[in-house]
Amino acid sequence: MTIVVASYYGLFAVMGGFMRALTLESVAIGGFILDSVLGFRLTLWLVVAALFAHGVFDFFHGRLLANPGVPAWWPGFCLAYDITAAGYLGWLLRSGRRTANSPGIPPDSIR
Repeated sequence: MTIVVASYYGLFAVMGGFMRALTLESVAIGGFILDSVLGFRLTLWLVVAALFAHGVFDFFHGRLLANPGVPAWWPGFCLAYDITAAGYLGWLLRSGRRTANSPGIPPDSIR
């Protein structure tokens, strides 16, 4: 999910025809992709951190990057989703419903 929500800012730049914004957004998107991939390889707590960080990024986005293609309502919506998703995944990990070192695929189902 972190990769998907991070990529929307790139999509907005393309839809608006703002290639300079796409270049700048791509740097941020790359960071969130890296954190997400490492999270699934190492510990899901990195995914929690990436979701939370993306929520913070949403809050400051308009002050950090000029991307006129972003709908006015998007940063607030995405911030709410990211923080909620980070909290829920963190709760799943703390409660033991998911383990921090597996993405939820039973080992015996991989052959």
